[in-house]
This record gives sequence, structure tokens and C-alpha cells, in this order.
Amino acid sequence: MACSANHSKGSGHGSQHGSGLIVGPNAWLQRKVHLRPQHRGVHLVTEEILRGLPELGQFSVGLMHIQLLHTSASLAINENWDPDVRDDMEMMLNRIVPEDLPFRHSCEGPDDMPAHVKACFLGSNLTVPVSDGKLNLGTWQGVWLCEHRDRAGSRKVLITVNGCLKDPDRTPLSPASPIASTSS
Repeated sequence: MACSANHSKGSGHGSQHGSGLIVGPNAWLQRKVHLRPQHRGVHLVTEEILRGLPELGQFSVGLMHIQLLHTSASLAINENWDPDVRDDMEMMLNRIVPEDLPFRHSCEGPDDMPAHVKACFLGSNLTVPVSDGKLNLGTWQGVWLCEHRDRAGSRKVLITVNGCLKDPDRTPLSPASPIASTSS
């Protein structure tokens, strides 16, 4: 399935792509990225995710879906500049879901069930627009990994990108691609 465009007169609202329609081949990219272990808290992981997907720069437009493959951590899009926001969020999550409640599920430690509750509140997946090979986030937005366990290991995210490629002759896995030999 190829991306296509309506070549009739567009709306002409001054957008980079005229009417916003893009012509180019459709491509899918999927990769599991292992995030480094983090202590309990809220961590900015946007750059770590992007380092795991060098092919993203080949997409002119698309969507990136990020799925966290764990039940005791979560993902969010929020403040990427002031680390105090992340500390304040951790404080608020701990007030909303305290560990000293009489949870029935306690075999994995006192932080486990509260971690599951927090993960349900925040969610385990995000979908982010891709424009001109970059995540199209707001000026002060970044991807957060919210680690709800005291001693968690590496977290894995499954990232799926679908969109139109900039250069129809260079797909993420074509021999013409400089990254084809490095993909796993």
C-alpha cells in the first residue's frame, strides 16, 4: 500500500505540504528497545528511544506507537525541561496511591501493587506524530518512563512506526540505506 495524494488544488493554507497530503511509499518499522534500568521515579527517555530508531529520519510523515511491555511502570508525555516537574509527579503519584494500603496482592513486595495501580492510571502506550523524520511533540514535551518499582530492571518498549518515506528509493531495510547493515 503506497501513500498517495490528491493533486487537485489544495487548501493553500501555507502549510509545508500544501493541503497536508504526502506522496511517497508507505513503510512500517518495528523494533524492541531496551531502556536502561532506572530508580523509582519519573524519567525523561525521549532521546534514549530515538537512539534506538535511527531510521526514523527517513519518514516524512507518520505515527510512532510506543508500547511498554511491563505492568508496573508507565509512559506519559509531559514536561521535558524542568526536572522538578518529574519529582513533583512522583510525589503526587505516591500520595494518590500510597503503599500502606491493605492490598491483597503483596507477594512481590509492598511497592508492587501500588505500581500496578499507577500503571493503570497513566497507561502503557503512547502514539506520537512523526513529521519530517522527527517526533512532532510540543516545545516542552518529552516521553516519560514512570518507574513505579523500587528495584526494577531494564524496561522494554516495542516501537512501531508507520508512515510515508521521504525517498522512495531508500526504505529502512533497502541495500541503498546506510543503516541496513546495522539493523538487527
